[in-house]
Amino acid sequence: MNTQDTKKTLSLSESDLAKLGGGALAYIREIKGKDARKMLGGQATIPANARLFCLFHADGTPVSISPSREAAVGSAFEHELMPMSVH
Repeated sequence: MNTQDTKKTLSLSESDLAKLGGGALAYIREIKGKDARKMLGGQATIPANARLFCLFHADGTPVSISPSREAAVGSAFEHELMPMSVH
């Protein structure tokens, strides 16, 4: 009997992730205003502690920033993306 625990992991490149679902998969993640300012550069005047929701392509590329999860889902559909739940 083998008592050694072995875990197999799947390794995907950013390119592989971008191709998931034919390039139509995305995810939504809550971000803070300070993260949004980093993404948008100095032009953003967002409070550092603002609660926002960012839509990302499967490879992690940001697509849009919204004030609510519902608006982020709407943005996904506007961009012809299917938002997936990730944990």
